[in-house]
Amino acid sequence: MKPSICSSIYLLFVLLPTVISHNYSDALKKSILFFEGQRSGYLPREQRMTWRRDSALNDGKNLNADLVGGYYDAGDNVKFHFPMAFSATMLAWSAVDFGSYMSPADLRENLVALRWGTDYLLKTVSQLRDRIFVHVGEVEKDHQCWQRPEDMSTPRTAYAVETQYPASDLAGEITAAFAAASIAFKRYDPSYAQRLLKNALKTFNINGYGDELLWGAAWLRRATGKASYSKYLVDNRHSLGADFNYYEFGWDNKVGGVNVLVAKEAFEKNVPEIAPYRDTAEQMMCAYFPETAGPHMTYTPGGLLYKPGSNILQNTVALSFLLLTYAGYLSKSSQQLHCGSVKIHPESLRHLAKRQVDYILGDNPMKMSYMIGYGNHYPRKIHHRGASSPSIATHPKTIKCLEGWNIFASPKPDPNILVGAVVGGPNVDDKFVGGRNNASETEPTTYINAPFVGLLAYFNANKKN
Repeated sequence: MKPSICSSIYLLFVLLPTVISHNYSDALKKSILFFEGQRSGYLPREQRMTWRRDSALNDGKNLNADLVGGYYDAGDNVKFHFPMAFSATMLAWSAVDFGSYMSPADLRENLVALRWGTDYLLKTVSQLRDRIFVHVGEVEKDHQCWQRPEDMSTPRTAYAVETQYPASDLAGEITAAFAAASIAFKRYDPSYAQRLLKNALKTFNINGYGDELLWGAAWLRRATGKASYSKYLVDNRHSLGADFNYYEFGWDNKVGGVNVLVAKEAFEKNVPEIAPYRDTAEQMMCAYFPETAGPHMTYTPGGLLYKPGSNILQNTVALSFLLLTYAGYLSKSSQQLHCGSVKIHPESLRHLAKRQVDYILGDNPMKMSYMIGYGNHYPRKIHHRGASSPSIATHPKTIKCLEGWNIFASPKPDPNILVGAVVGGPNVDDKFVGGRNNASETEPTTYINAPFVGLLAYFNANKKN
């Protein structure tokens, strides 16, 4: 980790009051609604994103399996099960830790979005014994076309791996998704929650190494309360890397999330064996604050938390979720964050998380909302095949593979509003160029929106933080 290059600017920025008033309730509803725009398969009658239609109805056919459904994770038409599972885990975590801040209607819609994902993920591990399906669609061929999902002419090849071969990353993430979702559904649909937990236990029994296995074990510990998973976490902490790259959290690195999740139990039950997870989580939390000693997170001049990558906001949102979650664990245990000689109150963590949310919603140097359909000034030409193409209702004729690139190059705004989608966001200088050809800035993903749900739920209920 490098020290912040603009610590003084950041400190000034974070101490300033919010310039723009935000409607967190509206943003929350839209953030959940976004998932309906990403649905694959047969769409239900209650589909609210009405410019979408059924798509990819033969997925899995090449392997004699049913892989219809699930989510397109971004602006293309491939279904990647690894980030899809992470998105499900984060929707579940949002419901588990922040569901009490949601209205009954918002919580219901969040669970509907979660179930659309977990129903599909159940298909990926319950068919064709000893196999896990990893993704559907051929990436290179898909990327040669610009077609709405309803018109796809590219191969929908499904891929699977045998469980005796390395698949621990995907298995661990699917385990986490099922275990977390089982907690979220336990009160509302006990039989479905039990089915999810049963499949979580089955999926976890795969040999391999990786941070996702710790992630899966941590969620199984929380879902079952069994001591065997605590022992797994203790025995495998070093070998599976819980103390390495612990400043990271996102769909492809779970270490920060593992440490924060396990820290909850360390706070509540004072279990010495798992205290190192809490200690490492605390080191990560201290790194958010430039006034502390040691390595630090990095911020843009406008105060946006970022890590280098293709889509800045995916890291911003996921890391902000951990900030807010850890603040809750500190508060419930009546503790503060200890960073050497510096003590930081949980409210400071919440305030920093709120600044990130407000930045995304428009309180930034560009005065741009990075959530589509929220506010008056948001990107109008995003890197998303469905949003940029006319709907079947207005253009029933099939849009062919290469024909779609004329749509891609069009200077006209998107005909369909992908309401609630959070795009990749600005660059490290707070600048936003935009345009469909600028995927790093304008492509939305499910794994940006999923943790954003929890953040918005909390700040909608606690607007004064």
